[in-house]
Amino acid sequence: MSESAPVVTCAAPNAPATATSATSTPAALVEPFFDPVTSTVTYVVHSGRGSVCAIVDPVLDYDPKSGRTSTESADRVAAFVREHALTAQWLLETHAHADHFSAAPYLKQQLGGKIAIGEHIRNVQGVFRTVFNLGATVVADGSEFDHLFKDEERFEVGPLEARAIHVPGHTPADLAYQIGDAVFVGDTLFMPDVGSARCDFPGGDAHTLYRSVRRLLALPGETRLFMCHDYPPESRGPSFETTVSAQRSGNIHLNDGVTEEVFVQMRTARDRTLAMPNLILPSIQVNIRAGRMPEPEDNGVRYLKIPLNAL
Repeated sequence: MSESAPVVTCAAPNAPATATSATSTPAALVEPFFDPVTSTVTYVVHSGRGSVCAIVDPVLDYDPKSGRTSTESADRVAAFVREHALTAQWLLETHAHADHFSAAPYLKQQLGGKIAIGEHIRNVQGVFRTVFNLGATVVADGSEFDHLFKDEERFEVGPLEARAIHVPGHTPADLAYQIGDAVFVGDTLFMPDVGSARCDFPGGDAHTLYRSVRRLLALPGETRLFMCHDYPPESRGPSFETTVSAQRSGNIHLNDGVTEEVFVQMRTARDRTLAMPNLILPSIQVNIRAGRMPEPEDNGVRYLKIPLNAL
């Protein structure tokens, strides 16, 4: 069982009355699994022993030096699901990740469930289909996934009411998932002392990210927010659960006192200094295929492409 992160709480103004209630369904039980290699958090969301569950952003281990994959991280998730007699209903991707491989196909094989992502994955597939010259192997219609969520589409995880929230800006296809009283924000926000996600990937836009975040921060202040990543300062260990109130009062990039213009200037300048993620080239061509590897070639080996001097 993974170590749970501490909750960050801080007083902040109440959210607007028009926000969707975060307490209209039972509280979600959330089990986090932190991968220190990629700083990614996978979540199992359920309502108790024997219930159905959703698995959010599962990680497949990958060693870039050897090209080897392994399932140690995913097996920890699967063990928790089995130990608690859960039934996997959904394997939810917040976006096509550029920093790790998805373990969704492996967990689907082990546990069942539907692999889902936002419908705007088609846009991302179209861009990287060209970058990697994937031809007919990726047709950019999202058909690699079992389900494509529309903005505000409602669904259920057992007794937990859920909805998909389109939050573009980091990429055009980012989704947040509200499941019960918990929201899994993907790569929009980080912990308050870390800030926000970069916006310089294809189709990313700082103006759009600001508006997406404000949409999330219009939820009630007590709403629990779960990060996809944590890159902690030296003063603390990994932490990945916070609240709307804590973000509104304390996020160093996107608190209530930061205007859109100030954020865009900061984010744009900061993004110019950032290196590309270490695994963007191998991971993105896998993740736009719903985590499925390319088909083996005539020698039985699967190969990933590295475009030279193209990015």
